[in-house]
Amino acid sequence: MEPALIICPNCGKTNRVPAAASGRPRCGNCKQGLPWITAAGDDDFSVIAEQSPVPVLVDFWAAWCGPCRMVSPVLDKLATERAGSIKLVKVDVDRAPRLSNRFDVQAIPTLMVMAGGKVLAKQAGAAPATALRSWLDSALAGQS
Repeated sequence: MEPALIICPNCGKTNRVPAAASGRPRCGNCKQGLPWITAAGDDDFSVIAEQSPVPVLVDFWAAWCGPCRMVSPVLDKLATERAGSIKLVKVDVDRAPRLSNRFDVQAIPTLMVMAGGKVLAKQAGAAPATALRSWLDSALAGQS
């Protein structure tokens, strides 16, 4: 699990953000929360997503999927807007067949919100940014 290089949306500095950590990523320069965007597969999903200290938005996607490519920048934006409070974990279904089977992913993109290792919400298909934002906010509101 290589750390991701994340540019701070607040000050523009580049930070190394590990895929899994016990705390929340913060900018080394300005100390603001950083977007936590990473990938996971069959072997590291438990550590990266299920043991996350913050709620996780999981994106089941594939490189060949047009709707997945349309939704991806929206999900990145949601993770940036909620820097420090959620983690976006991208799962390539072609490289993680066991996870796809475990979570009964029948169509892609499929999105899930998890907290404490439990699935709070799940939806399949591409949706507009406003619908995804509302769905995410509703799922996160239900966890508190």
